[in-house]
Amino acid sequence: MPLTGIRVIDFGRYIAGPYCAALLADYGADVIRIEAPGGNDDRYTVPVADDGSGAMFMQMNRAKRCLTLKPGSAEGREIVRRLVATADVVVANLPHDALVKIGLDYDSLVAINPRVILATASAFGSEGPLASRVGFDAVGQAMSGTVHLTGTPDQPHRAQVNYVDFGTALHCAFGVMLALREREATGKGQCVSGSLLGTALAMSNALTIDHALNGIDRQPIGNRSFSSGPTDLFRTRDGWIVTQIVGAPIFARWAELVGRPDLIDDPLYASDILRGDNGVELSAIMQRWCIERSSAEAIAEMGAARVPAAPVLRAGEALAQPQVAAMGLVEAVAYPGANADIPMIRTPISLSHSDKTAASRAPKVGEHSDAILSELGYDAGAISALRAARII
Repeated sequence: MPLTGIRVIDFGRYIAGPYCAALLADYGADVIRIEAPGGNDDRYTVPVADDGSGAMFMQMNRAKRCLTLKPGSAEGREIVRRLVATADVVVANLPHDALVKIGLDYDSLVAINPRVILATASAFGSEGPLASRVGFDAVGQAMSGTVHLTGTPDQPHRAQVNYVDFGTALHCAFGVMLALREREATGKGQCVSGSLLGTALAMSNALTIDHALNGIDRQPIGNRSFSSGPTDLFRTRDGWIVTQIVGAPIFARWAELVGRPDLIDDPLYASDILRGDNGVELSAIMQRWCIERSSAEAIAEMGAARVPAAPVLRAGEALAQPQVAAMGLVEAVAYPGANADIPMIRTPISLSHSDKTAASRAPKVGEHSDAILSELGYDAGAISALRAARII
């Protein structure tokens, strides 16, 4: 595997840190997740197994080993020191002052291991008036301008999927790969820093550039698009579909499909931005066309005309699509105490000459503590003493 031989110590919580480490685990890194002796809070969100382990935990912590530990104790600090000495990467999505407090800041780590790479993600970075504040995905969404522009003028909406957390994890994993590449030349590690606010602003940057240069204070317009049309959600006889009409060729094919070829040369719809500005009428035309068809009929006709469209599916329908099966995205993984296999989706990319590791489940609490401590030089008696003292 591309990352075989790379050891990652994962102090991450919830999504931004753990998902970064999971991406590395998919391609062969030995990822050791550190949890409190009773398990961390993020283990138990939306339980799906009889030990309380949750849906998000299953996804974020696949293919990892688990060591339970109290890192603030003297014995725990020694275990952390030994772990860091063997590590290539440490992942910790905590505010900078919290990292300093528990000795996981870069200066403390590099004093133990000059080759170590620290990947850290926080809500607001390490500098500025908000640096010490904590935050989750929704904070980044709200402060990037996207929540204001989603929903209606009377009711802003946040996205249910935590895209800011996932985006931060992806940025951090990219940073880790850059740091590993740099270390090949210099022999030294470095600190990779990401933030929820930085990710959210990067993802919404086109909107803020639009405002900065055009001076337009855009307002929410439901499911329509500011820069294309008809891009919207439409009711059919038996459900909902989405269309995204971008570019003159697709718009022309759509106009022919719905029996309105006159729209192609209409100056009101001469560009994507004009089609967005005048999207109310385009959506009304499309809605009249859709309501006479079932979702399957509408999508089939649009597919034949090479017009982008898709059904609006429930979560329970998403993985059952034949296309998902054809792409091989879902890998069934058994977890003790779950009433069915976990339908796992790992890193959704493929490399032409390198495969992922075999799919494996998330660890149970402390499942690998004895094995990991043995690798660090602790004998059976010392491990028993640590357990009796509730350090592990």
